[in-house]
Amino acid sequence: MDLSTPEAAAAHFALRPDAELLYLARHASRYPAAVGAAAVAELQRRGLVPDAPAPTPSAPPQEAEEEAVETWPQLIGQLLRGAFWPSRQYWAVPLLLDLNLLVWLAMTLSGVSPTQPTGHQLAAWGSNVSGLTLVQPWRLVTSLFVHGGITHLLLNGASLWLLGLMLEARTGGWRLLAVYLASGVAACLATLWYHTGGINSTGASGAIFGLYGFLLALLISKKLVLDKTDRRAMLGLVLYLVLSNLIAGLSGNIDNIAHVGGLLMGGLVAGPVAAFSLRKQQ
Repeated sequence: MDLSTPEAAAAHFALRPDAELLYLARHASRYPAAVGAAAVAELQRRGLVPDAPAPTPSAPPQEAEEEAVETWPQLIGQLLRGAFWPSRQYWAVPLLLDLNLLVWLAMTLSGVSPTQPTGHQLAAWGSNVSGLTLVQPWRLVTSLFVHGGITHLLLNGASLWLLGLMLEARTGGWRLLAVYLASGVAACLATLWYHTGGINSTGASGAIFGLYGFLLALLISKKLVLDKTDRRAMLGLVLYLVLSNLIAGLSGNIDNIAHVGGLLMGGLVAGPVAAFSLRKQQ
């Protein structure tokens, strides 16, 4: 990370996503002063935070503290906007989140239950159904955006957003989108192969597990340039999320075969995808 000059710092932070800049600005005390200042400057350039007002010596400390507290809703609003509003550096994950949300809204407005849609309703909206998907292969993709209720959607959306913060800025939107779709299709095929008695499956979790597999492969192979502490922390977090979700799937109505299929596909495509230059975090 070259922060030797103001111009170099500005060029570096111009490539970072909104969410990462907001995090750096809020935790500036943990980093060198130049990092926090450059992150704030880039946020101001994008119009995401107001320019610092001229200092007023007569203002008591209490007023300054109250003014800082008033910016919290603005920061939360920017985080939400970053999750759902695509930007030049961060567009693939917001696009996927928006598509999942729009499909659920369209289903709800058409009369489908927002919390407990029936199997027939899910099939009508493009779920992965034994006997139908092989003659209607488009279901391998549409089923990734159909969810069995708002809880299902929120859980998958939160996982996708968390992975997006870790992945897209480092790998690029097109690579993330390719891994997501390839893993989702692989998860659907694994489900059809395993459940010979018939299955009607929906949701993005197989594709999300593909992103887990992709990130794990990049971390283990050291394709992402991180220091040892950050690498271990990120690897531990991803392993925890993968294992906890697989264990939870053993006791509920969750298709773990789709999760495993997506995870394996994400790991397999990591090599070819990483053969192209990645955006490196230094």
